[in-house]
Amino acid sequence: MASPSRLLNYSLVPPRPGLIYSALRDNAGPTSKTVSDLAASPGMRDCLQWFTRERQWITDRHLQLCRVPAPTFFEQRRAEWMASEFKALGCDAKLDRAGNVLATFSPSCDGPYQALTAHLDTVLAPRREDEITLARDGRMHGPGVSDNGAGLAALLAVASAIKSNQEMEERLGNILFVANVGEEGEGNLSGMRYLCRQSPQAPRIQSFLVLDGPNVDHITTRALASRRYEIIFNGPGGHSWSDYGIANPVHALARAVTIFSEQQAVNQSSPRSSYNFGIMEGGTSINSIPTEARAKIDLRSESGPKLEELVNLLAACVERALDVENERAVGRSSNAARVTAKIREIGSRPSGELPEDSAFLKSLRAVDSHLGIRAQVDCASTDANIPLSLGLPAMSIGAGGIGGGAHTPGEWFHPEGRHIGLQRIVLTLALASANP
Repeated sequence: MASPSRLLNYSLVPPRPGLIYSALRDNAGPTSKTVSDLAASPGMRDCLQWFTRERQWITDRHLQLCRVPAPTFFEQRRAEWMASEFKALGCDAKLDRAGNVLATFSPSCDGPYQALTAHLDTVLAPRREDEITLARDGRMHGPGVSDNGAGLAALLAVASAIKSNQEMEERLGNILFVANVGEEGEGNLSGMRYLCRQSPQAPRIQSFLVLDGPNVDHITTRALASRRYEIIFNGPGGHSWSDYGIANPVHALARAVTIFSEQQAVNQSSPRSSYNFGIMEGGTSINSIPTEARAKIDLRSESGPKLEELVNLLAACVERALDVENERAVGRSSNAARVTAKIREIGSRPSGELPEDSAFLKSLRAVDSHLGIRAQVDCASTDANIPLSLGLPAMSIGAGGIGGGAHTPGEWFHPEGRHIGLQRIVLTLALASANP
């Protein structure tokens, strides 16, 4: 990978897709020259080089943390492990009432803070330590190694690099490291909600840099709104032969899913939106008419009004499926027992947006120009949704390295270029601190 800076004298290797390293640093403008001056200071130079010198230490911590299971709602073991690691680095660390890990360089630091965050939980969790593996080529495999092992390892790496240099600790002593709970699945951003709205630290946090996954080719400044629902059909149930003809909750649920999917296929248009029936359950045996069937659906849209359309469409499709199943049951059987349905909201992620002229975003853009990173601003659903919805400066970025297969058994991570992502984090926090 090409060198991120003329100052650091790294050996050159071919750049990977998604990063463009410019040789025309002097044409990047006055802000970029400010980044160059910052990177050239003795303390910062040593801090940035630390990420290359200690790459094995970072990899070891990455593997260890991923071997501690942390499915959503069961993050405590990993939270305790992270807290102990921060303490071993000389930081003050504790768990808050939500289960988040909070760490600072000194217990006397009371803000204003720059929050550097990464979520603890994973969609899938390893059942055994040996499910998290390291191949000879340096690639890690296993649940959560990319999302969000990369972000959590970055928290520890950044804390250790800064702690190793007194000048840097004085410069960036206001960082609040946060390893938070409840980002994935039905966690509903609970850790970030508490941090931003109820925690004692909330009034003293001036910005949020959220680390989510590895890849550095994106900057999430727009929060993608989402709504999540559980649909439940209930009926009397019975024997598949002797009670044949009564209304069937599974049939009604399947019809609701089909009607909704067909309507969406017809109505697909801008703004970009999505839906996903991620879980379907029901029944007890193959020869029993179920008493219950349920599904969980995730709705997302870049537009608030469009999201409301999807919510209303879902309700209409459930109602239509209910009517059809009950009408068919009356025609098939003298026993006209009916099914009923209800829709329950189980999650809601708010929208928000960081202004294009935000000083925080300008700091990151200046750092990217200096490092040669070309990243696209995008819209996504992350922990940054909460601070953005409250009008607080927040961005979500990758922590460095490359990865893929998130939320699947084939998840992987490779540390190629990780040091560049880590340098990007430190330089952005330092520049933002110097130019609030």
